[in-house]
Parts: sequence; C-alpha cells; structure tokens
Amino acid sequence: MTNVGVGEIIYDLRKKIQQIQFDLDQLGEPTKNIPEMIESANLLRSNEYLLKSDEKKTELIGAYGQYSKELEKLLSIVFDIQKDLKEILKEQSTLISNPSKKPKPSKKLLKPKKKLAKPKKK
Repeated sequence: MTNVGVGEIIYDLRKKIQQIQFDLDQLGEPTKNIPEMIESANLLRSNEYLLKSDEKKTELIGAYGQYSKELEKLLSIVFDIQKDLKEILKEQSTLISNPSKKPKPSKKLLKPKKKLAKPKKK
C-alpha cells in the first residue's frame, strides 16, 4: 500500500533544491557597470549573469514542481492510512458497544458436559 522510496525521493529533491538555491546565491548580485569598459562589454557581462541566473531559477522551479508532486503522493498515502484506521476503529467500536455480537466459539472447541447420574430410588 505504501511506496517505500517516497521518503528518499523527497529527501533527494529537497537536497537538490538546497543545492540550486546555494548555486543561485553564489551568483550574487548583478555586476555594476565598470566605467572604464565600453557599453557593449558591460551589456555582455550583464547578459551573462542574467542567463546563469535564469537557468538556475528554471532548475529551481522544476525541482519544486517535482518536490510538490512527491509530497502530494505522500499525502495521499497518509490519507489512505487514515481512512483505513478510521474503518478499523469503527469496527472495533461496534464490537465493544454490541457485546452480544461477539463471535461464538466453535462447537468443536466446547467440551461436552458430563451428565450426572441420578440417584437410584430404593
């Protein structure tokens, strides 16, 4: 009923998200224009930063998408377990509230009663 690897998948995806966020943080802020460089060189540097940043952000969105799908799977498994437990509790509570409906032991398990001999009249 449960998927054994779901927890591992979620853990791996969380680690992937953390790594992408770290990589994105390492990019830092966009570089400011350097007055000594010509305008086209500054634009190229800015464009390079934006490309790297957008790539990491796209990776991050994809990882969060996978992460949320796995969490939804895990949540549906939890709800299935909860539903099963409720059914078990209902069955147990009906057995407790209706003691007359307890299962009767089979006839094979019952010992035959010994008949007492009647005293003889004189």
